[in-house]
Amino acid sequence: MTDRWNPAAFKARVDAVLHAFLDEESRHLLAVDDTLAPVAEQLRTAAGHGKRLRAAFCYWGWRAAGQPDSDALVRAAASMELVHAAAVVHDDLIDDSALRHGLPTVHEALASVLARGGHPRARPAARSLAMLVGDQLMALAAELFAASGLPAAYLSRARHLWAALARELVAGECLEILHTGGPPDTGTSLKVVRYKTAKYTVEHPLLIGGLLAGAGQGLRDAYSAYGLPLGEAFQLRDDLLGLFGDPEHTGKEGLDDVRAQRPTALLAETWRAADDRQRARLRGVLGRGDLDEGHLREVRALMRELGAPQRVERMIHTRVEQATRALDTAGVPPHARRALRDLARQATDRIH
Repeated sequence: MTDRWNPAAFKARVDAVLHAFLDEESRHLLAVDDTLAPVAEQLRTAAGHGKRLRAAFCYWGWRAAGQPDSDALVRAAASMELVHAAAVVHDDLIDDSALRHGLPTVHEALASVLARGGHPRARPAARSLAMLVGDQLMALAAELFAASGLPAAYLSRARHLWAALARELVAGECLEILHTGGPPDTGTSLKVVRYKTAKYTVEHPLLIGGLLAGAGQGLRDAYSAYGLPLGEAFQLRDDLLGLFGDPEHTGKEGLDDVRAQRPTALLAETWRAADDRQRARLRGVLGRGDLDEGHLREVRALMRELGAPQRVERMIHTRVEQATRALDTAGVPPHARRALRDLARQATDRIH
């Protein structure tokens, strides 16, 4: 690959790595017992979607530190996508989400298979299996990273960051669970965003790529100055799309966040601006299990009336500007700076 950034070509390389790796792992499962076929199928397909942003950030953490293109590095970067796949499986299970990318989530797909097979407790069994699929994907992420083909001395530089990545990802998920259904608060929501999504989506992949490449402390500081605000902007965009996006494009149900009363910044900003009457209207909708399109229109109208989507848009814009400014003073090579700016746009200017 040349210094000219080609996202489609990079995605194809990562997809090829993941496809081959997960096919092999699925065959290992089937060698244990044929009845594991539904689990092997979900393991094989769980990482089949996405723009491969996390792998791209890892790749450019490496390239910005002066290292050349490397197939071994692409394999190491692809492991970031297995971390994401694991997080998605667990997140959908925790939230009891039915759809992801317009398809049944792992636990829903497994429930259908088990029900067709006459399993006496199809749904709880499927949830247990999905939890184990997510666990295995996280273990496989570490395996793919370690077996990437990079020298052991390079891999050892990033080992400690893997522990931090897992710890902070779990902490963010726990924080969301603990604050779901509680009083909406923007500060709390942004902390959840930072630890549940922002760090493992942008900052950690960049830092891992940089550590593999032997990046100095100054460049790693710049990666964090770029990665944290951009990761937050990414999730803020996701929250906006979750409620205001077209499910045909997002592949998710528009009422998920409202039904679960998740601690999103969008809800927190709505709550902060609402008067007592408007808060009473929100209380009448949040957390209900029987929500329909009428409720969705009501919540959207109230949020627009209070200017909450516009304030979240400003949060996104501010963070993207902060991230791209960090590149200008870090000594990042021009080709890497262009790629990272392009990735910032790709991560935040999206319809799904």
